Amino acid sequence: MPKKFEHTLTIKEKHLDTFGHVNNAVYLELYEQARWDFITEEGYGLNEVQNSGLGPVILELNLKFKAEIKNREEIRIESQFKELKNPLVMVLSQKMINAQNKVASELELTVGIMDLRKRKLVRPHIKWLKAIGLSEKEVSEIFNTKSEV
Repeated sequence: MPKKFEHTLTIKEKHLDTFGHVNNAVYLELYEQARWDFITEEGYGLNEVQNSGLGPVILELNLKFKAEIKNREEIRIESQFKELKNPLVMVLSQKMINAQNKVASELELTVGIMDLRKRKLVRPHIKWLKAIGLSEKEVSEIFNTKSEV
C-alpha cells in the first residue's frame, strides 16, 4: 500500500471567510501546500521540477466539503497515491481532518507529469512515483518492469 503523508497546520484568520470558517478557495491552497511539502521532503521539490523539466500538473479535481473548519483549529491533511488510470495519468486523494478527528473535506485529483519543455504529458518516472509514496516494489508492479533507483 502506498505511503500516506500527513501534514498538520493551524487555521489562521487569513484562511477565513465572512462566515468565520475556512473559505472554499483556501481549501485548494492548503491541499496544495501539503502536496508541495511532502514531495519536497521526498526529494521532488521545486528545484527538482526546474532542473528536470518534469513537473506535476492537475488535470481534474473533485473537492467535497463535509464539516466546518474554524479559526485557530489544528487540522491534519492526509495525502496518498490512489491509482494509475493509464500510463500517463494517476489519481491522488487527500483528506482534511478537523480537530474533532472528523473528515472535513475530501479532494480527489487527477494528475499527470508534464515535460515543461515539450509542453506535453509524459509517463511518470520512478523518482516521481517514489516521491508520492510508492515503494520500489509498487513501482515495478505498476509498470510490470524492473525499476532502477
